[in-house]
Amino acid sequence: MLRNDFEVFARITNESNYNMQIWIHTLLSVFVVSMVSLIGVATLSLKEEKLRKIVLSLVSFAAGTLLGDAFIHLMPEAFDSVGERASLLILFGLLLFFIFERFVHWRHCHEEHCEEHAEALPYMVLIGDGLHNFVDGMIIGASYLVSIPVGIATTIAVILHEIPQEIGDFSALIYGGFSKSKAIFWNFASALTAVAGAVIVLAASRRFESVTDLLIPIAAGGFIYIATADMIPEIHRHRVRKLSETFRQILFFISGVAIMYALLVLE
Repeated sequence: MLRNDFEVFARITNESNYNMQIWIHTLLSVFVVSMVSLIGVATLSLKEEKLRKIVLSLVSFAAGTLLGDAFIHLMPEAFDSVGERASLLILFGLLLFFIFERFVHWRHCHEEHCEEHAEALPYMVLIGDGLHNFVDGMIIGASYLVSIPVGIATTIAVILHEIPQEIGDFSALIYGGFSKSKAIFWNFASALTAVAGAVIVLAASRRFESVTDLLIPIAAGGFIYIATADMIPEIHRHRVRKLSETFRQILFFISGVAIMYALLVLE
């Protein structure tokens, strides 16, 4: 009897320690993701041509990591958890992110004279970025609930696709009339919504155990959408002047996929 009680106590203790690890890893991850919002400051001293090359390489790398994480980590976990329903949930994720982008992710004005748009632009960027980061936090939290290695892989994918986006958001805030210090503060504040998204998912998982089974395939669909509808078209939109630039972008894309595969092997 005493031995059984000890085994139960040991199992509960191990589960408690593992849950604590999940919380620590998740909160640390979303905080690091939030810190990415400060990267825009580092680009102020760069020349436009050099910045363009860096951003395009990062976009290629991020597209590879997003697709790698979706196909190598998230989708296999989704099919293991919910079976054939994963296909519908992945498609739902694609649709959800399409709707999200249409109604929330306002595009920057490309006209020379758009003062009214410029005045509203910073606030639209902050609202859209805040919601976007909130969703990222939910995805990271759900990934850690699957396993810590999957959570780490998803965090890396999120960070890499956040870098070029945050550079663009910071530039938009400056363009909209924010001072550098104000742009830094509010961009970081909107990034912290990732923490709220992660906490909500982790807290809800205790009552709704199926929340992870639903979020993982939806996240896979979202990552596929971001990579194929936003990032790859952005790469194609820029005219390549040298063949070496094309090879560099391909190399960065493949490197992103390779990192996701390496994380799978190391699990």
